[in-house]
Amino acid sequence: MDLSELGDRICILGPSNSGKSTLAQAIGQKCNLEVIHLDQFYHWPHTNWDVRPRDEFVALHDAAISGDRWVMDGNYTVCMLQRFQRATGLIVLDVSTLTSLVRYVYRTLFQSHRAGSLEGGRDSLKWAMLHRILVITPKNRKRYTQLFNQAELPKIRLTSRREINQCYLDWGLQRAL
Repeated sequence: MDLSELGDRICILGPSNSGKSTLAQAIGQKCNLEVIHLDQFYHWPHTNWDVRPRDEFVALHDAAISGDRWVMDGNYTVCMLQRFQRATGLIVLDVSTLTSLVRYVYRTLFQSHRAGSLEGGRDSLKWAMLHRILVITPKNRKRYTQLFNQAELPKIRLTSRREINQCYLDWGLQRAL
């Protein structure tokens, strides 16, 4: 699928640490789309990933999707319906649990900045995130597959780092350094 077929409002879903934010950043740069990282709406900046009240998060989300040109990464099913109603394309990253785990450990230990990071925050290894990657996320795989199958949008499902890397090449995307 050509990147242009996904339109000007693209949702990227997938497990934690699958590369959603990095891909969103690359697509935004290539297509001149506003890049929206839902983690930055869900969590307070300058904290250790403290969560905002739900109504504030949804208000930030709804204001963002009202725009005409964006790429948005994140799952957050509480507001997924309205996001899908505005979206013109969908990308689902369906990478293995091992891939997510390795990416989490690498980015936490060796990256000082990354796409989608929390302003003023610093990533650190957390038991809660390890639990999410190893226990919760595999259970969500079925839900992501259902959402993908039901979506009546141009869509692409990428099931490995190899497929994701091939999209970067095919679409002429650059990873931020």
